[in-house]
Amino acid sequence: VAVAAAPAAAAAEEAAEATDFEVTLSEVPAAKKIAVIKVIRDITGLALKEAKSLVEEAPKVVKESAPKVEAEEVKKKLEDAGAKVTLKGV
Repeated sequence: VAVAAAPAAAAAEEAAEATDFEVTLSEVPAAKKIAVIKVIRDITGLALKEAKSLVEEAPKVVKESAPKVEAEEVKKKLEDAGAKVTLKGV
């Protein structure tokens, strides 16, 4: 169990030190695709075709570099729509 906790602790330390984050859309269930596309359009300002393409090509980066508060807001919006999202410190 301690071995499995070590990588998680290292990731938590990295996240605590980072000031900017990369928001990545990891996975979108087929049933939630339309809701996620709407959120992607709202967040990025992309047109429908580009937002749909981004969602269908997951895993894909949604935001290259966002402050922690903004990255967490984006993650929450996408997760509320049904997507799986990861944050990575930049």
